[in-house]
Amino acid sequence: MKRTRLLRRLSQLAIVALIAVLFVGSLVMAGFWREAWLAYWPEFVEALGQYFPPKLYFGLIPFVDVGRYYRFVNEAGLIGEAGITLAIALAGTIMGAPLALLFGILGNERVTPFPLNFLFRGVMSIIRSIPSLVWALIYVPLGGISPVTATLAIGTDTIGELGRLLTDELEEIDDGPIEGIRSTGAAEPQVITFGMITQIVRPFIAWAMFILENNVRSAVGLGIIGAGGLGVTLSIEQQTFQFTNMMATILFIVLLVLSVEMVSQRVRSYLREGDDEERSSFYQLVVGFPERMSDSLLK
Repeated sequence: MKRTRLLRRLSQLAIVALIAVLFVGSLVMAGFWREAWLAYWPEFVEALGQYFPPKLYFGLIPFVDVGRYYRFVNEAGLIGEAGITLAIALAGTIMGAPLALLFGILGNERVTPFPLNFLFRGVMSIIRSIPSLVWALIYVPLGGISPVTATLAIGTDTIGELGRLLTDELEEIDDGPIEGIRSTGAAEPQVITFGMITQIVRPFIAWAMFILENNVRSAVGLGIIGAGGLGVTLSIEQQTFQFTNMMATILFIVLLVLSVEMVSQRVRSYLREGDDEERSSFYQLVVGFPERMSDSLLK
């Protein structure tokens, strides 16, 4: 018993030590220990004052000058830019969803015999391995970096992401309805339509809404390289060192993404009754936003 506990503790210490070594090594490779970036610390502190411009309300209460944010939102037409960002994400999701369903079905062994089904799974894996930002660059010959190429990039990325999720869903469906429909003499397309697809309608909608959340964040990232929407405004304000306007744009992005997430998660919560994980509160959505945003941009 003591020997088992000792071995367990030693293995845990070894894992912790390995993680520590990897962490320090990663910081070294990233140049974190260089002193060059520390020299810019005073400039960063000064920029913080522009990110959050102070103001005395009623001559007594210090707070952020929200009025400056509001004026820039109106002057820059951020509502229209948000509409472009949302349109790119929505069009890309709708464009990729049918092909994702097709690849998901063809990647299932019930439909395509082994090992041919892995051909379609491999295609989805290749698509997923390429970030949407790179897909946008691939589509540059079609007309440069624009909302059109951004939509195509997000649509392509949706095929890989949503298709892979649907393949997993199809692996877990019941064989009973499939065998029942097949016993009636139905053709294979009818078996697929009424025996398989009908079982994943709700998961399909739920996962499509989840992908839409990610695609909105991806659309912002594509905008930073010039594909239109809020990302373009954010990039311009950063390049001209207008940090107050930049923060106003960021806050508007947060508002847009959280709005889409709230609608999406309410829909998924309704479809997946009893799944507490999907019933995230507004506070949880706000707190977890930075991590979700960074994960999406790094895809």
